[in-house]
Amino acid sequence: MTAELPRYYFRVRDNGAFVFRVETENRQRRIEMDQIAVVNIRNGDIKPHGGRTLSPEDKDEIARWMAERTELLAQRDIDDIHRAVDYLNTTAHWAQSKATDAQLEEVTDALLLAMHDLRSVLVRKKSDRLMGKVGKT
Repeated sequence: MTAELPRYYFRVRDNGAFVFRVETENRQRRIEMDQIAVVNIRNGDIKPHGGRTLSPEDKDEIARWMAERTELLAQRDIDDIHRAVDYLNTTAHWAQSKATDAQLEEVTDALLLAMHDLRSVLVRKKSDRLMGKVGKT
């Protein structure tokens, strides 16, 4: 039993991907990857490659991939934030129980400024959300 290759391959890059059509129907039974487009997740651009015209199937598959990729990146962002909370807890434990005076001297100012900045943003955003709820009731 042989697994069939996908019809499209997306080579991920910053903010998007290069899109290839995968072809295996040739005499040598080799895998050929023909670049058909470049996509940008950030602005939604889909640029056909080399003067090509994308088929409706191409456009549908690219749109599907872009939606899945956007969702995956959003999940990764929130996962990173949950990890940051863990790191803050680990850092507090380290500072309280393991850090030397020299180590604390090295990181205290940077940590305090970063935490102050984060707190300011979080408080402002929370206030904005609460004010938005009050205006809607």
